[in-house]
Amino acid sequence: MDDADTVHAEAAREMVESNDWVTLHINNGFRYLEKAPLMYWCVATSFKVFGVHDWSARLPIALGMLALLLVVYRIGRRFYGDEGGLYAALALGTGFGPFIYTRFMIPEMLVGLWLAIGFDFFLTSLEKSDRGEQPSLLVCWGLAATMALNVLTKGLIGLVFPIGTIFLYLLLTKRLRHLLRLRLFSSFLIFLAITAPWHLLAGFRNPAQGEARGFFWFYFVNEHFLRFLKKRYPADYDTVPLWLFWGLMLVWLMPWTAFIVQAVRQVPLKLAAFRDDLSQQTRGTLIFALWPLLILLFFSFSSRQEYYVLPGLPGVALLLGGWLAQESASPLDSSERRSGRISSLVLALVGISACIACITLAGQAKAPPPNYDIAELLKQNPQDYSLSFGHFLDLTPQAMGAFKVPLLVTGIAFALGTILNFFLRRTNRTFAANLILAAMTVALLQAAHEGLVIFSPVLSSKVLAQTIESNWRAGAMIEDNGDYEAASSVNFYTRRQIRILNGRCNNIWYGSRFPDASPIFDNDASFEKLWHGGQTVFLLTDGKASPYNKVSDECPQKLHLPESLARNGACVLAKRGGKLVLTNELKLCPDRALPR
Repeated sequence: MDDADTVHAEAAREMVESNDWVTLHINNGFRYLEKAPLMYWCVATSFKVFGVHDWSARLPIALGMLALLLVVYRIGRRFYGDEGGLYAALALGTGFGPFIYTRFMIPEMLVGLWLAIGFDFFLTSLEKSDRGEQPSLLVCWGLAATMALNVLTKGLIGLVFPIGTIFLYLLLTKRLRHLLRLRLFSSFLIFLAITAPWHLLAGFRNPAQGEARGFFWFYFVNEHFLRFLKKRYPADYDTVPLWLFWGLMLVWLMPWTAFIVQAVRQVPLKLAAFRDDLSQQTRGTLIFALWPLLILLFFSFSSRQEYYVLPGLPGVALLLGGWLAQESASPLDSSERRSGRISSLVLALVGISACIACITLAGQAKAPPPNYDIAELLKQNPQDYSLSFGHFLDLTPQAMGAFKVPLLVTGIAFALGTILNFFLRRTNRTFAANLILAAMTVALLQAAHEGLVIFSPVLSSKVLAQTIESNWRAGAMIEDNGDYEAASSVNFYTRRQIRILNGRCNNIWYGSRFPDASPIFDNDASFEKLWHGGQTVFLLTDGKASPYNKVSDECPQKLHLPESLARNGACVLAKRGGKLVLTNELKLCPDRALPR
């Protein structure tokens, strides 16, 4: 998909092509200094081994997610028994959030993996302490290594989240002296040995020069502190409302969060209870609760995207797994069984309501015309596109006709699954009820996948890239009308640099300030010379761009087409997902010429 997904894949591809594993680059040579490198190293290694493909770009995230499920299963078994481990892994593996946010390349679930392994090490150190033993080097250095890997995955929050959670736990339980048992000096050396080399090399290879202030300022000041304070430049992101950010914690693990109230009740609520001798299970429960809570609180004071909460989901899944196992082991007339039935009833009512809504939408929606372009059935809300799934707010009643099958599958699966879950819980068959919920969620995720496939022309420019490549000729150029990210998949699939018209902004902005940056940025005047310079030019543009809406800013909020295109003629080589490829080589598309 265009934007972050392709930008990150392209950075890994160029890492292999340039053999530079220190400085990230995009668009064939522009420095991309805002991200930590570990995810890109993994994807670049996959490219080295398997070649550059869609699936080889996805493979490291998929393997990381599978590893996280195994770790959560192991931790759940350790604290809540076999069923607790199974339910925790099921909740995480079938949650909507982990599924949808591993469809494109962001490292949030890898952050969750390192946090899970790190907290496992920390809880082991507490157990050894309780037995009067010094935590082993393996445990202490393992905890330090997970923090280091997290810093190389997502930056300084790789320290903030584990240290903050551990500090809160030790403060609440009056065990701050436990820090002295963690071999702090040697553990710090392990941390430095893993994290320092890349940071130092990146700083030395990217010093302040020209208009650029260098790696250290941009990476630490701009990307960490100024982003936290909502003053980062360029501001190519939005902040979701606080109520929505907290509420999405429930949405991302639906339907399992129907039992979230019971799961949270496992946590001791009185301060005095924290200071008693905690059982192993209660100790784990407290850590699993503080883990997502700290992440929610941290981003409550910062800029935030919908997916920033994802690293906390393994903790929520473990709490849910613990309670589901407790419900299953409880007597038939226990309060756990009764509360489980109440939550299942509420979930069934939600499922029936969702089913009615989905079937109504599918029934009222008209079938799209043959060979339709989904973009032609949408409205446009560019003010929402800085959100990760902002394009889905473009959906209209007319467009819903394209999603009839996924809507029907979603409605029927939701109703059947939640109703069966309720009746099975009424007859105290909780294990079967939970398996039904898992099967239902698999059907829902498959429907979500089909919806993404239908919507993909809006999200990706792959078809346009293939058209350009099939019509390529020596000396040709690709020009993007506007922001690089909006057409970044063309760069990835063609493996050719794209020039940019009125779009020196967002992810490519800082790299363009270095003296070695290619002069690829055009305004209307320079583009007109290029268009009439005798070389074939492929212009990528939004289909709604107007030839009469002049914009002088380098990064306009509203795209326009230079007047010379309408005046001197161009032809439409390809049209897909609301985007066009125009060319000055009229022989390539004589029947689709723009009016002169």
